[in-house]
Amino acid sequence: MAEVIKMPRLSDTMEEGVVAKWLKQKGDKIEEGDILAEIETDKATMEFESFYEGTLLHIGIDEGETAPVDALLAIVGEEGEDISSLLDGKADASKEAPKTETEEKPEASTDSDSSSSEGEAEGADIPEGVEVVRMPRLSDTMEEGTVASWIKKEGDEVEEGDILAEIETDKATMEFESFYSGTLLHVGIQEGETAPVDAVLAIIGPKGTDVSSIVKSGGAVKPSASKSTEEKKEEKPQASEETSQGATASDGGRIFASPLAKKMADDLGIDLSKVKGSGENNRIVKKDIENYKPSAKTEEAKPAAAAQPQQQAQPSPVQVYTPAGEESFEEVKNSQMRKTIAKRLSESKYNAPHYYLTIEVDMANAMANRKQINEIPDVKVSFNDMVIKASAMALRKHPQVNSQWTGDTTKIAKHIHMGVAVAVEEGLVVPVLKYADQMSLTQIGGQVKELAGKARNKKLQPQEMEGSTFTVSNLGMFGITEFTSIINQPNSAILSVGAIVEKPVVRNGQIVVGNTMKLTLACDHRTVDGATGAQFLQTLKTYIENPVTMLA
Repeated sequence: MAEVIKMPRLSDTMEEGVVAKWLKQKGDKIEEGDILAEIETDKATMEFESFYEGTLLHIGIDEGETAPVDALLAIVGEEGEDISSLLDGKADASKEAPKTETEEKPEASTDSDSSSSEGEAEGADIPEGVEVVRMPRLSDTMEEGTVASWIKKEGDEVEEGDILAEIETDKATMEFESFYSGTLLHVGIQEGETAPVDAVLAIIGPKGTDVSSIVKSGGAVKPSASKSTEEKKEEKPQASEETSQGATASDGGRIFASPLAKKMADDLGIDLSKVKGSGENNRIVKKDIENYKPSAKTEEAKPAAAAQPQQQAQPSPVQVYTPAGEESFEEVKNSQMRKTIAKRLSESKYNAPHYYLTIEVDMANAMANRKQINEIPDVKVSFNDMVIKASAMALRKHPQVNSQWTGDTTKIAKHIHMGVAVAVEEGLVVPVLKYADQMSLTQIGGQVKELAGKARNKKLQPQEMEGSTFTVSNLGMFGITEFTSIINQPNSAILSVGAIVEKPVVRNGQIVVGNTMKLTLACDHRTVDGATGAQFLQTLKTYIENPVTMLA
């Protein structure tokens, strides 16, 4: 039987996706696990694999097109199978009122065998207004998740958009928000417990509702309940539209807005009649309020109106200065990347006892050698490439710096994977150069350039940011002469690289003009003692001041 594949939610902040490229075409045979398409999210371009086998019968979103989460992406089934009913009705309905897998399965199996229908009969009726929240698939490779912490407890009132819990996936710990309003009637997965995708995470509904039958059935739904739930879901948008229209449009028509959008508009003093809705039937949703900016006419109207009384008043010989304006703040919603950076750096700073060692390096030979290297056609080497190479070789001589603290043991890495901090619009990412000690300067330069480009274009894959054993952060290009960095856990150290500064130096007892650069090593005192860190910096200085020694 044909299976409908919807636009997946590949990140917790994803609301829509772009099909960057189709890897399968209409009519192609598909095996479970085959890559169907590359989908661009708000964070990266990811490969999306099929969970079904069969023939690709229909493509719902063409390359380059954008569609919301749960929109019809494709249909997979048997070759020649009639899918007109899915295209005419069910697929469109799925966009308006997405159904959970447990709701889809009873309908899909009514024409199959009697054994499946018997299993469905054991499901529970869902009371009116009750919603079953399931473990979400927050990444394309996620098969199970762990509840790191519950933000809401049983009995708490929940509004649409409230954070329910923090869920740990195979890639990161993410906040999961509620799409429903009501009372948290049941918590299905306790803190620290792991459950597969689509397991019952929680149940939300009217206060005092008995949900014991749903809990016993594991969230299974009877066919009759499924149909009634569908009807209720179709009625809900109408009801919410009626109850949430606290204002009228400028032309006298009704304004359709979600309860959360209405509340946010009230709090921020935004006139809903001035907001353009991006939801179904132009319904105003949360993101419309967040993205709303007053028009220029509205902003100009206030000063103009305030100026009229002054114009009518008699002009005074001395103009008294009256402060005018409005105190305001712009609230920028924190992206998931920014939240993750804040969380991990806070954990690193609070858990790892940092200390810092700074050394000044004479760059005369390095500058001369770099100039000679770059005279070779098609070869460009930066000072950062030289620092990365020198650091990798110094780690080979001081393996204790190339370590991780695990509590009971200290893990000393035999391989050297260099993390390189790269600034992007949303924050900071750390792509990794694998086995950097074995790479030449030109190979390091090419790899850094490629990974940095991917990072800035949001094309960097998760596996390209994993496994670093030591990190280099360079702010020299911004004119920063010296700074300290927070250790990128689980590394034991991070090197901060400053700018090359022209200054007086002493050579052979004479004061001459020289060029120096400051390097600051931040160490985790649990794994790297002060003497060990100092010896590492001495070796690093030798390599940078005499680049030819890196060839020995």
